[in-house]
Amino acid sequence: MRNHPHPKPLASRRQILLGGSALAVASGLAGWWRQSGAAEVPPEPPDDRPLMTGRAPAIFIGHGSPMNAIQDNDFTRTLRQWGHELGLPKAILVVSAHWLTQGEVKVSLAPRPQTIHDFGGFPAQLNTMAYPAPGAPEVARRAATRLGPQRIGLADERGLDHGAWTVLHHLFPAANVPVFQWSIDIARSGAYHLGAGRALAALRDEGVLILGSGNVVHNLGDTVRDAIASPRGLAPWADDFDQRVKQAIDAGDTRALAAYEQLTPEAPHAVPLPDHYFPLLYAAGAAQRGERPRHVFEGFQGGTISMRCVQWS
Repeated sequence: MRNHPHPKPLASRRQILLGGSALAVASGLAGWWRQSGAAEVPPEPPDDRPLMTGRAPAIFIGHGSPMNAIQDNDFTRTLRQWGHELGLPKAILVVSAHWLTQGEVKVSLAPRPQTIHDFGGFPAQLNTMAYPAPGAPEVARRAATRLGPQRIGLADERGLDHGAWTVLHHLFPAANVPVFQWSIDIARSGAYHLGAGRALAALRDEGVLILGSGNVVHNLGDTVRDAIASPRGLAPWADDFDQRVKQAIDAGDTRALAAYEQLTPEAPHAVPLPDHYFPLLYAAGAAQRGERPRHVFEGFQGGTISMRCVQWS
């Protein structure tokens, strides 16, 4: 097994996340992502799906590169089929790896959220894409009360970042379902985020789909430039962590999921920064007793980016 340097202390890691250094790394990989994947996504027929009935699911999506928004590959075809199977929820709450706050939690209230292009170095087609879904300010205000006495900030102008719209573009291409986002307080522990997911779970009974968008394994520094999509990680430490997370999900072991740093010996290398892992805890926390998880998609892009997608319903 390779020896890897220990990650930096959590305080400096938070500064990296909030300062946008991960974005700079992603920008440097844009050329590789342009060459990976297949043709552009084919046009969608009019959306005639029925409304969901009963409790809405909780789902987690490994979103990977922004380029997945305009590529036709196994992952994006799975998302489009998955969206047809889901039907249309009344609203969608997205917890994305790309809205981070520190020392507070915010919820978006924008009635017409803008499409945020929070990346650089990608093709013009991606930079001009729009996902014009309406917001859900009233649902968002109710969500803000779910954490009890904790004060939740209200973000009137917050739009949809690429962790949200690049996957919603495939799930609900007509952009006809109201969407709002919930920020990740990066200063908090895994146990906190799991508990927040549990607190938000009641929204599912109102027809609100809870969607966590990140990646179980997300190490851009060790991404293999010429790697193609694969069912398993090219690096043993990446595959080991992904499989251990799958086992914990299947066993309903949310305590192990929250203490992700202890899942495998090289967990700090699989999750060098927790921003992409924490959205999984919101979906797992929102799962109800007796709900069996379904692994809708399993695989890697670039050898170290897990694209695992899970549904609880």
